[in-house]
Amino acid sequence: MPNIRVITTGLEFPEGPVVMPDGSVILVEIMGQRLTRVHPDGRKQTVADLQGGPNGAAMGPDGKIYVCNNGGFGWTKIGNEWIPGPIKPSDYFGGKIQRVDIKSGRVETVYERCGDNPLNGPNDIVFDRQGGFWFTDPGKRRGRAADAGAVFYCKPNDGGIVEAVFPMERPNGIGLSPDEKTLYVVETTTGRCWAFNLAAPGEITPPPPEQRYRRDKGRVICGLGGYQMCDSLGLEANGNVCVATLIKGAISVIAPDGKLVEQIETGDSMTTNIAFGGPELKTAYITLSGKGQLIQMDWPRPGLPLNFLNK
Repeated sequence: MPNIRVITTGLEFPEGPVVMPDGSVILVEIMGQRLTRVHPDGRKQTVADLQGGPNGAAMGPDGKIYVCNNGGFGWTKIGNEWIPGPIKPSDYFGGKIQRVDIKSGRVETVYERCGDNPLNGPNDIVFDRQGGFWFTDPGKRRGRAADAGAVFYCKPNDGGIVEAVFPMERPNGIGLSPDEKTLYVVETTTGRCWAFNLAAPGEITPPPPEQRYRRDKGRVICGLGGYQMCDSLGLEANGNVCVATLIKGAISVIAPDGKLVEQIETGDSMTTNIAFGGPELKTAYITLSGKGQLIQMDWPRPGLPLNFLNK
């Protein structure tokens, strides 16, 4: 794959890349329990130490990085790769949404529960134009038991948190369409991409009754099939959904109508996330968590500008 350029190696299960205006990339190291800035020359700088399992990350309207902290995993080594597994009670400190001042490294907890329900394992996050944000929580596995997953919306200016979708089967990547009228969520284990119609920021409009099953609030637009799993995602400016695809080791590009446009292979079965930067946002930055690498590659289409970051 001659198009792939390795920016840096030695990362401890990287995820959540945020491409900064200066060309650096701020990402999380889940196993390393830290927020890290990777400079264009590959140099790594710790922004903040984060207990538990920092997972998804996004730039907020206040210039701070918001982190989905899954609370911590157990880890299993298979060959030369570390794979996340069920929680170990001694390592798990509960799910949280955290806010990091990237200048000082100061960490705040924004949310750790929704009403009476604690957050179990927040995973991925996206901000809307109003400054509110959506995030997924696939829950945790404990031996033979597992939490049901959910999607939450947090109102602008710390205005409160609401549970928007429950239950889901291990929801992971999340993103908004260019017009912010559709919310996309992918499920890890099923390999499905869901679309939810939005009437207003934070408000899902369910399909008509004849198109619903089990009171679902959205519709499945694509299922990858076979032994493929979905991780985090990014969007192209044209509305295509780019899903990091586990096992296959690729980025799966899904059109808004559900058509699988293409799969661009990366060479790592633990391909976990994608973000866009560079001129015209036509450079893809991809986390290869199995190899512990951040790579970049030329992308055939421009990425979608993110709120509070690329504009």
